[in-house]
Amino acid sequence: MPPVVGERKDPTPAAGVALIAVTAAPIIPLDILCASGTSYFGAPALPYVPGVQGVGVVTEASTVPVGSRVWFPTTAGMKPGDGSMAELALASEEDLVVLPDAVDDALVAALGLSAVAGWMALTWRARMRPDEQVLVLGAGGVVGQVAVQAAKRLGARRVVAACRSEGAQRRARACGADAVVRLYDGEDQPALTARLAEACDGPVDVVIDPLFGVPASAAAQLLGNRGRLVNLGGSAGETAVFGSAYLRSHTASILGYTNNDITVAERRQALLDVLAHAVETGLTVGHDVMPLDDVGAAWAAQAEGTAAQRIVLRIGRRV
Repeated sequence: MPPVVGERKDPTPAAGVALIAVTAAPIIPLDILCASGTSYFGAPALPYVPGVQGVGVVTEASTVPVGSRVWFPTTAGMKPGDGSMAELALASEEDLVVLPDAVDDALVAALGLSAVAGWMALTWRARMRPDEQVLVLGAGGVVGQVAVQAAKRLGARRVVAACRSEGAQRRARACGADAVVRLYDGEDQPALTARLAEACDGPVDVVIDPLFGVPASAAAQLLGNRGRLVNLGGSAGETAVFGSAYLRSHTASILGYTNNDITVAERRQALLDVLAHAVETGLTVGHDVMPLDDVGAAWAAQAEGTAAQRIVLRIGRRV
């Protein structure tokens, strides 16, 4: 059931917690998962305001100057308490990321935790090096868009994108992918491997994989010597098949990634690194801005998979 707009008592910050006037909040898959009660966090305590991240201006804090423009995370839906889809929100002062002025609120909100995942999966987990070939699965999503752009900016010799819809393919091309391969429902691993191989220039060094399932199985067959596949999602399936002989003969690695396994400092630096590229090189992701009053329709579009791209709710005046 989508959330509805209503009145809520203004939150009161405790020690070490900032009060933030929210300007923008994205609707992301984690919001839907938490609200559904099907995540490993269990059913949330109702009623609550959803929103696991947002952008706003600090109005009360002890360690961060009032008036600071910040990105912030919340635990809405994971622990009791309200999230970012409100005019006022609370967040730990330790978690706040003070933002550069040159990036607008809606883009920061659209990037957020997904950008952190795309950046860290490529730089920290895969340890991508210049002149390597990178294959990005699910390249039309925010994680994938960031991974494509980051790989190009970090010196990849070739970046191949794989995604489903025409819109996703357009976004991948706009991000600078050297080749784009369309993914089809029901295609088997050998056929997809063959089509991916045609787009790649020899063995693949790094695969960024938010999909798993058949796409991961297909991409793994293209890993070169000491190639690395980093998985950070399972939207195409919870299982994938990897041949032991192939992995051993190529000394290839299948690696997992989650934002939950990085420190607050690492998360902050990753977001700032991405935002620096947004300022200096134009890194961006596709997103639509909608007013908070339309949260029901926006939520339904995300939940039903009909949203064309990331939806950001406009809550304050800066967006």
